[in-house]
Amino acid sequence: QVQLVESGGGLVQAGGSLRLSCAASGRAFSFVLLTMGWFRQAPGKEREFVAGRTGSNTYYSDSVKGRFTISRDNAKNTVYLQMNSLKPEDTAVYYCAARPYSGTGYYNRASQYDYWGQGTQVTVSS
Repeated sequence: QVQLVESGGGLVQAGGSLRLSCAASGRAFSFVLLTMGWFRQAPGKEREFVAGRTGSNTYYSDSVKGRFTISRDNAKNTVYLQMNSLKPEDTAVYYCAARPYSGTGYYNRASQYDYWGQGTQVTVSS
């Protein structure tokens, strides 16, 4: 089992930046062997993929490409989402997700992930 805890959400003006963190913990797991992802869900909408990282391979949704960056610190068992040039449409609850590593790939569906955090609210004001 892997537990994920997000932090770093908050209220920011349009054009501003936030960095989300997701700390992983659990028994008998190796963080370096996890594929990590970030998703978000706005009120009344489905959960959508934001960014993923498999090994050193990163990938993003078109809506955030060029503005968001996913990174990880394996020594700290933590994955980050740096969000720049934020827009009001980025307002959502952001979730961290993890899945056991199963080779390089593009994991952009929520059903592909086994573990989820509780979410952190990001609100971007116009």
